[in-house]
Amino acid sequence: MTDSSLRKVHQPVLLEEAVGMLQVIPGGIYMDGTFGLGGHTKEILKRSAPDGKVVAFDWDEEAIKLGLENVGSCRDRLHVVQRNFKEIDHGLKEAGVQAVDGILIDIGLSSLQLEAEGRGFSFNRNEPLDMRMDRRRSVTAAQIVADSTEEELADIFYYYGDEKQARRIAAKIVKERKKRKIEMTGQLAQIVGASIPRKFHPAKIHVATKVFQALRIAVNEELANLGEILEKVPDHLKPKGRICIISFHSLEDRIVKRTLARTQELKVITRKPITPNDSEIRKNPRARSSRLRVAERAA
Repeated sequence: MTDSSLRKVHQPVLLEEAVGMLQVIPGGIYMDGTFGLGGHTKEILKRSAPDGKVVAFDWDEEAIKLGLENVGSCRDRLHVVQRNFKEIDHGLKEAGVQAVDGILIDIGLSSLQLEAEGRGFSFNRNEPLDMRMDRRRSVTAAQIVADSTEEELADIFYYYGDEKQARRIAAKIVKERKKRKIEMTGQLAQIVGASIPRKFHPAKIHVATKVFQALRIAVNEELANLGEILEKVPDHLKPKGRICIISFHSLEDRIVKRTLARTQELKVITRKPITPNDSEIRKNPRARSSRLRVAERAA
């Protein structure tokens, strides 16, 4: 898929709800922890005009390139840092910022990762089993599949993917990798499908969906990164500033919910998560599982 096609595919999730809850003001300074293709950042810059600023984080070099193009004329009010959001302290320091008026983080996989070729995030194409959001990192999904024990693989699939057939899948992978290396997405998807009896195949999603999700989380250490940024938020959020976090599955959402609730410096604004309406889901089916939680820094 071409760069221009990717920009057309990209639809920022819960855009109005998230940026609205962020309470953007003209002249404010904001952090977008997951720049992606720039959809949320572009709207924050628009609402914070004429002199508001955004410090955007992303560790995916391709996403940064396309996101900057998408933001367009507002680029002079944007500082992009090629770091994971957990490095908020270093990234804000690089941008000459100590504290911000609001933080927005969208934890979902972007259109870029799903649609771009050669990244290994999707089972819809047969390509190297990579899944690194930051290609500077050393460990790939293929290495985890090759080097993890059967028990470790089962735990990854169960805890990160909520895959009920985790042990069957792990056993099949270990058996198959003795015959040949598992290095391609198509190989893995086929092995997952063959390891689960047909009667247990899910009706609404591909049989390998949860396994691919779990491996992506493991490769990129996503849950550890999420926990780290949540612990650091109070130190970098101005009084009355808000943290808005969009997550896409229950494990992430539980971490967000519990951490916001127990953080003394924060007041939870959303007792229940905000979810997309039917209209957004029709336009962007990937939004269907998204959940937005919001908290505010004490005065």
